[in-house]
This record gives sequence, structure tokens and C-alpha cells, in this order.
Amino acid sequence: MERRFNDTSTTDDVLDGVDLSGKRVLVTGVSAGLGIETARVLASHGAEVVGTARDIVKAERAIAPVVAGARYGGGIELVELDLASLSSVRRCAETLAINARPFDAIINNAGVAHPPFGRTADGFETQFGTNHLGHFVLANRLAPLLVAGGRLVIVASAAHRFSDIDLDDLNYEHVPYDPFTSYGRSKTACILFGVEFDRRNKARGVRATSVHPGVIRTELSRHVDMAAVDAMLEGKNPARAAAGKPLFRYKTIPEGAATTVWAGFVAAGDEVGGRYCENCHVANILAGPLDAVDEGLYAYAVDPERAEALWQKSEDLVGERF
Repeated sequence: MERRFNDTSTTDDVLDGVDLSGKRVLVTGVSAGLGIETARVLASHGAEVVGTARDIVKAERAIAPVVAGARYGGGIELVELDLASLSSVRRCAETLAINARPFDAIINNAGVAHPPFGRTADGFETQFGTNHLGHFVLANRLAPLLVAGGRLVIVASAAHRFSDIDLDDLNYEHVPYDPFTSYGRSKTACILFGVEFDRRNKARGVRATSVHPGVIRTELSRHVDMAAVDAMLEGKNPARAAAGKPLFRYKTIPEGAATTVWAGFVAAGDEVGGRYCENCHVANILAGPLDAVDEGLYAYAVDPERAEALWQKSEDLVGERF
């Protein structure tokens, strides 16, 4: 009988009884939060994890207890990667490809949220350049190393509902910058990337999916007034209770990373391929408008024509064809 999971399921719940010995997995952003937890649970079930971080010293400190808890031969190797620099992305990809060792999964976990306006080393708006373009180049350069049956898991967000992408102004050259709108656009781009990557790779048995981890307190929120966010989210509870909806609560980090490992190692490829998942299931497309904490996906984030158009625009921006 298939096991069912939900918003309270943790990474350990999802991988209970799953042996990942012999699996090799790349996880970006293993110096904090969801990345550490994802690396921890995979290594504890026997996977060989390659973790990336911009600050290797910070990552070494963060994963020390994780390495100590690995079992079944699992372990964690660190590689330097700054997703806001395409030269760093390409250098990381070359380092990982040099011995042609295959990967069973790539997890695009790292990201930045709601910073003041800025640009990456290559001149892209910070959130779009980091969250989407850096991962776009990394995953595509490493795609030939994904084995048949392998998977690309992209950590996206319900924040995609903040905004669709603007294909005519992906780099904020013509419209005023807003950190929340920009974050939403970058996460919409992440979901669309998964749609098109899946279409291009499924014939060889490689699938891609995107996931919403939930609303969690991590370092990602360091640019946000969390007291105001707390008040806004908790202020919704009386209306939610009156409507018979569950009250808002923050997820724990193990609950937040659960959908990532479910989509990567438990769910069937045909179930999640090209789809967007939350709370350990595939999300439904809804017309909206949605409450900020309700489940659901906006259709523009999985539109195949927009996914293909974004892919082509992304190739133009980074100067590579995949």
C-alpha cells in the first residue's frame, strides 16, 4: 500500500525504510537551513552527497555533525559555488564533470530572497540571476551526468503567486524593482525551468520537478521584517478558523525539506515530472486568488509555451545553448 504524507511529514518520515546506498546526489546550498537538512537525511540513508556552498568554511562547520551521523557508507563532499557568478558556476560544473562520475539526482536548493536591488557579477538582477540563471547553467552543464531514472528537483516557492515572469524585462531594466515581486518572478522562473527541463530529458528517463517547501524560518528571511510577517500571517487565523481551514503555522526545517526528498526519491517520475509539488503531493492548478498560505499553483508557472520561451531567453542571457 502506498504511503501518504502531508504538511506535517518530516524528511525522516518520508525516507523511513529507504536505502540510498550507492546513490550520488548534488545539493546546492548546504551551509544553512533546508540544504543542511536535505544533505543530512540523504547521507543518513546512505547516499553520497556533494554539497555546494559559497562559503566553504561556514559549510564545513554546518555539516560537521551531519557527517558524523551518516550511515550505510553515506558522506558529504563540499564544492565551492557562487550562483551569482557564472564563472563560479562553470568552474563548479567543470570540477564535478572532470571524472564523469554520474549523479542520481541534482537538487537546486540554494537561493536568495528579498534583498535590496542589486546585480550579480554578470549584471543580472540578483534574485533572477541567482535563483534561476545560476542553477539553469549548473543543471544543464551537469545534465549529461544524470543517470536514467535520475531526477532534477528544483526548490521553488508558493511565492510564484506574487508574479508571473516578464519575458520582455527579465532583468528589471524597465520597471521599478520590488523585492517581493522579484522573488516571485524568480520562483516562477524556477518552476518553468523544471517544466522545460523535464520535456527535454524525459525521453532518456530523466525527470524534473519543482517543490514548495512551505513557510519556514531560515536564514533566507534575513532581509525581511519577520515581526510584520508574523503579524500578517497570524492575523489570517480568525478568518481561516471561521472558514473551517487549518490555522497557519510555520513549518519546521525537517518538514520543509520533506517534499524535496519525497519528490526526488519516493514519488514516481511520471507522477511528479514537469509538475510542482507541495506538502508531499502534486499541487492542483487553481484560478485564484489564493490566500497566501493556501495550497495551489497558478497556471502561468507551468505553461509549456512560456517555459520554452524562458529557456531560449535564458540561453541568450548566459550565452550558452543546451
